[in-house]
Amino acid sequence: MKILHINSHDLQGGAARAVYRIHNGLSRQGISSSMLVQFKSGDDINVAGPVNNISKGISFLRPIVDGLSVKLLSGVSKSVFSPALLPFSVIPKQIDSSSPDIVHLHWICDGMLRIENLKKIKCPIVWTLHDMWAFTGGCHYSGGCENFKTACGNCPQLFRGGKNDLSKSVLKRKLEAWKDIAITIVTPSTWLAACAGESRLFRNRRIEVIHNGLDLNLFKPIKKRAAREIWNFPQNKKLILFGMDRSANGIRNYSKGSDLLFEGIKGLPSCLSKNVELIVFGSGKPLNPPDFGLPVHYTGYVQDEISMTLLYNAADLMLVPSREDNLPNTVVESLACGTPVTAFHIGGMPDMIEHKNNGYLAKPFDTFDLASGIEWVLSDDARYRKLCTTARKIAVASFDVKDISRQYADLYGSIL
Repeated sequence: MKILHINSHDLQGGAARAVYRIHNGLSRQGISSSMLVQFKSGDDINVAGPVNNISKGISFLRPIVDGLSVKLLSGVSKSVFSPALLPFSVIPKQIDSSSPDIVHLHWICDGMLRIENLKKIKCPIVWTLHDMWAFTGGCHYSGGCENFKTACGNCPQLFRGGKNDLSKSVLKRKLEAWKDIAITIVTPSTWLAACAGESRLFRNRRIEVIHNGLDLNLFKPIKKRAAREIWNFPQNKKLILFGMDRSANGIRNYSKGSDLLFEGIKGLPSCLSKNVELIVFGSGKPLNPPDFGLPVHYTGYVQDEISMTLLYNAADLMLVPSREDNLPNTVVESLACGTPVTAFHIGGMPDMIEHKNNGYLAKPFDTFDLASGIEWVLSDDARYRKLCTTARKIAVASFDVKDISRQYADLYGSIL
């Protein structure tokens, strides 16, 4: 089999890391796997990106122009919104020149592909969804709106909405362009599979659930004291880890729940909070940092996986207060390092977190329960050690990239 993965980036962002791990996992099985990206930052010879300065410049401009088109047509959107309007993509020609047996799509926004470009792909398509965009009228997370089940329109995320707004026209374009294309849908979480199955676009498509995987020989438990020494964190404090989404406006990203993080931390009992410090990765210290009422360590953006492994091991708890999320790599990575996770019971979190077994699932958006979850994880040493052991066991059982790659290989074989 010859597999070609299409993704906006090769290494930057959660989707990129998930794709690159699948690509490497398939290659280790002896399957011919390559990637085609709009932005290449690594040096893998099997990853193709822009070939010269002109194409690099065009790639840089496409996300900007795609975003400007939303502003021109509908005003400023309240979240990330991708109309995929831009013409003249060279991607279909590059796909043809690669002659793959299967094209495996992933995150194809940032102006990378026009909706109508998919009709030009001549081989079967597998599409792993890393958010909701593929079956909505342009939003990446619907914020509870269910218009994608019918026809979109009256989009709550557009400044200038209405019955026949941009979201309605985008969904209409998808329905028309993709109706006769052979597409098999994969979602990393059961929640996203259910959403896709209820959508007007994909309700009659084949939908499979295959989790994101990772290298468990890299993401593994190490001595906490050593990890803290390397990061220069205090040894005698309880450390809570939180990741800002660098690709989606960081602390301003509503879906990631940064405001809920603030409320949850503020709700900790004083007997615990005086012994707790917060680690924030993915962003440097803001000019006007929020006052959490406890010391905060800002690490900035952490690129390499070894540093991230040390970071997970340095922490006592990973806190993920997302309002909407698919199957974030950070949760799986933390669990693989034996660090429990507290999050809301939303999206793909129940696929990874077993309540009071390897972490804590709080009632959605109840910051008092979020604070209770932090306290429950950190307040009993014997219970905490058991949580850490179970976290690693669940990661090994369900998220080994070797197993995930085999599942994809089996899927490809069932299509060809």
